[in-house]
Amino acid sequence: MNKDYHVDLAQGRWFTMTLAEQLANIGSEVNRTIASFEKDDKVRMDKAIDRTLELFDLTVADRRWKDRLKEITRSRELFCSLFFDQKYYKDLKNQMDFLNEYFLQFAVLARAKR
Repeated sequence: MNKDYHVDLAQGRWFTMTLAEQLANIGSEVNRTIASFEKDDKVRMDKAIDRTLELFDLTVADRRWKDRLKEITRSRELFCSLFFDQKYYKDLKNQMDFLNEYFLQFAVLARAKR
């Protein structure tokens, strides 16, 4: 995985965002990953996966969310399962829709708090 996608965020800006803002940003990358998957664009999908995992890792590293790590890591696990171990999901489309909807809620919350 390339860790150079979000250099400015990793240098501190990420850790000034609320959890809703962080998860909304992750959700944007999740959405890009899903869109690339649906278009069968492996190059873009792989880059989007890398960016998504980088943001997940930054969020896990944010000590403010130590009480939320189970939820954060579970959503990361679901994301990884969809793209690295699809055999576990009988209805991949529904799982992707669920993940998009899950992260959309954080985007709505983050925008409402601006």
